[in-house]
Amino acid sequence: MKKLQIKTFITILSILTLSLLLFIVIFNVQNYNREVRIVRDNLRHMNDKPNAIFMDTNIYTIELDNERIKRIRNNSNRNVSNSEIKKLANSILNKNKKENIGILYFNRYSYSIHNNVLVISDNIMNQNRLRYNFISSLVLFILLEIIIVIISRIITNWIIKPVEISFKKQKDFIADASHELKTPLSVIISSSEALEDNPKEKKWLKNIKNEADRMNILINDLLELSKSENVVPVLSQGNLSKIIELQVLTFEAKIYENNLILNDNIEDNIYINLNENSLKQLVEILLDNAIKHSKKNGKIDINLYRKRDIFLEVINEGEGIPALEEERIFERFYRVDKSRNRKDNRYGLGLAIAKNIVENHNGSISAKSENGKTMFRVVFKRK
Repeated sequence: MKKLQIKTFITILSILTLSLLLFIVIFNVQNYNREVRIVRDNLRHMNDKPNAIFMDTNIYTIELDNERIKRIRNNSNRNVSNSEIKKLANSILNKNKKENIGILYFNRYSYSIHNNVLVISDNIMNQNRLRYNFISSLVLFILLEIIIVIISRIITNWIIKPVEISFKKQKDFIADASHELKTPLSVIISSSEALEDNPKEKKWLKNIKNEADRMNILINDLLELSKSENVVPVLSQGNLSKIIELQVLTFEAKIYENNLILNDNIEDNIYINLNENSLKQLVEILLDNAIKHSKKNGKIDINLYRKRDIFLEVINEGEGIPALEEERIFERFYRVDKSRNRKDNRYGLGLAIAKNIVENHNGSISAKSENGKTMFRVVFKRK
């Protein structure tokens, strides 16, 4: 997990840094090209109009006669002596080049020779602007890079958080499943050893069968949970009302055996996109849970109705869900009364399966206990 976090952080940081660096480079390149255009335009302008005066740029024009200096003119407001300009002009003439802009970051002077006129541009102001922009962009880069590091850390934590939660749940799931399987395996092994010592004692065989049955229930529940999590069901338009009515009929005998009263209020002809087998299993889990946790001679209500969305409610009278644990009961292997559920071969997977089924149907499920009643509510969003 730590390696994944580091790789994610480096990837995000690299992408944001490269984007920022690209922006800084483009900004400085554009500034540089603009200054080059200014210098070149000034040189061309002076070749056309050698008597022009510049207020914000230092320009000197030298009239030539067979590459000899004939006349020197200072076209700017900078106080530079003719001897200095002449010395500069001679050094340029010795290079035998008609034009040279140079690299403005380093070259102080640019020049061009056209129609026996040498035009020299003093680039000190251009250099100052370029260097100022470069330093400013460098400072901006450093400040933004610090912000990028912070943002990268925040985004990394945001991306990794669900992975960490999933990884932790997976570890807890493996630990819980191993723990649940360990107990019956221990009983089977010890009973097998006792059976070897006393082959005529039938109770060891009974113990082995009971624990094998427990393991079989757990493995089937694990397979159902895996199926509900990893297999996306095929949904098609179906009559939810009919499915629930049929499931209620199959539970009437079991409800009668437990001395419970069932009231159903199912609105007719509610159609949604559904997977019939999954919805049957959902109703079975909710009704079975309501029966197991109802008080003697208690009442169970099952409601199906539509408002803006479609609501399925299963309400029972009896032991409630402890405060602040309404969300946790949908976790895998979570049980409010661990000793009782273990005795009844219940492993806390039913409601986790129910939650996955509901989410596969783009719905939500919640639980709430108050005034001696517990209600499980499923909401299917209407498109």
